[in-house]
Amino acid sequence: MEKIDAQEKLILWMQQYKNLIFSICLRMTGDYFTAEDIAQETFLSAYTHMDKFDGTNEKAWLSRIAANKCTDYLRSAANRAVPTAEEEMPEPKAGPGITSSSISKNPSDIYEAEDVINSFTRYCEDLPEGYSDIAKEHFIGGRTAKEIAEEKGSNLKTVQTRIYRAREMLKKNCGKEWLEA
Repeated sequence: MEKIDAQEKLILWMQQYKNLIFSICLRMTGDYFTAEDIAQETFLSAYTHMDKFDGTNEKAWLSRIAANKCTDYLRSAANRAVPTAEEEMPEPKAGPGITSSSISKNPSDIYEAEDVINSFTRYCEDLPEGYSDIAKEHFIGGRTAKEIAEEKGSNLKTVQTRIYRAREMLKKNCGKEWLEA
């Protein structure tokens, strides 16, 4: 594969799968900013290993790279953490949007991912009217602005603007609480 073809393919993948990859990273890491970084690393890794890609099911291939990057991040974070004797892990509960194929089978990862999705869903629900539903569909559901606009019968530019503004509000709200924790 020529370098120009690889660059064009990378751009296409980023346009097509950026929301999905970010969603996977957010679900697994629980941190908006870390998820952004790992999503970028995912596309960089895909670009550098494009010659090893067999050309089938790029969505699954990119998702697997993202999941592996998140798992590596979580393992390194777990190695840095010092647990106390009093800490107990609650039993994980089944939740919407969390499936065994979307995250690792490690119980702590499952619990953390469910907790992150629930927290992030609450942040989305706290957004002003007109932003809440769009934020949940885009950031949690992984839907594109075009899909949302078509479903709601809204103008595409309006939906794109609301996604952008919701992202800025979420950065401000999520970042504050998660950085203080």
